[in-house]
Amino acid sequence: MTEKKKKEISGKRKVAIFLLALGAEKASKILKNLDESQIEDLTLEIANLKEIGSEERKAAFEEFAQMMKAKEFINKGGVDYARELLEKALGPEKALEIIENLTANLQVKPFDFMKKADVVQLVNFLRNEHPQTIALVLAYLEPKQSSQVLMSLPEELQSDVVKRLALLKSASPEIVKQVEKVLEKKMSTFVSQDFSNVGGIDVAVEIMNSLDRSAEKQIIDTLQKTDPDLSDEIKKRMFMFEDILSLDDRSIQMVLREVDTHELALAMKGSSEELKEKILKNMSKRAASLLEDELKYMGPVRVKDVENAQQKIVAIIRKLEDAGEIVISRGGGEDLIV
Repeated sequence: MTEKKKKEISGKRKVAIFLLALGAEKASKILKNLDESQIEDLTLEIANLKEIGSEERKAAFEEFAQMMKAKEFINKGGVDYARELLEKALGPEKALEIIENLTANLQVKPFDFMKKADVVQLVNFLRNEHPQTIALVLAYLEPKQSSQVLMSLPEELQSDVVKRLALLKSASPEIVKQVEKVLEKKMSTFVSQDFSNVGGIDVAVEIMNSLDRSAEKQIIDTLQKTDPDLSDEIKKRMFMFEDILSLDDRSIQMVLREVDTHELALAMKGSSEELKEKILKNMSKRAASLLEDELKYMGPVRVKDVENAQQKIVAIIRKLEDAGEIVISRGGGEDLIV
């Protein structure tokens, strides 16, 4: 195969070919682990696939097999060990290419040594650290674990940490390594690997979504006083349109009373069948029929317009929640309804 041919099947096309060959069920399980922009790009790439040669298909599967083998070597003996074995099998140039691609896509996070620690131990350990250090650590831990730590920190620390977490864009590998090394020494435990992208406001929102309502409200209220723009941005992102599935039927019916049919149809464009069914079953037959007609005859729409429509409905949901008319279940605790 020529060098030109190799370039033609690189990147998204190669991934699309691989996913297509796997079949819809297996491919969907992989796509669930990607973010929305990646899913959108790959879906478009798959839709545009036409003729796929046997060489292209073979190259896609060979690269996948090589990446999996390299990952297995890394897990067993580290990057240097993997590179040494791959060099013997494939040559130094190909080995370097695979290792670079793999480490760029693994997104291995530091502070793994903290993930096995008890929440109480983490809180006692972190509470005396600088808020910026705490924010950096929480950005790399699992959202559920981070939310538990955040809830257990002193109140005066909570909003400061969330603010720093939301404004955290990236951290250089050197700084992350340095902080990790210091904290590892303090905890006298093992350390994993390094990487630099942190996540910023999306990570803060994910953690906030795992808090119970009272803790969330206290932090949001404090942020509203110190940084109203950031507080508003976090509030906007905290309840996603697909989260309507978590609402009970009575709450959905209350929301639907305040939503225009066209706006609702626009918001539902491209949403899951499960969500569509849940909304339709909470409408009268006539209203459901009108909505189905609206969806049926609606042509192509911009993603931005769909997102805006969804955000308007989310704003209605949050307004009803703040008024105490509906209850949104939270991950950090149980909502008791009597």
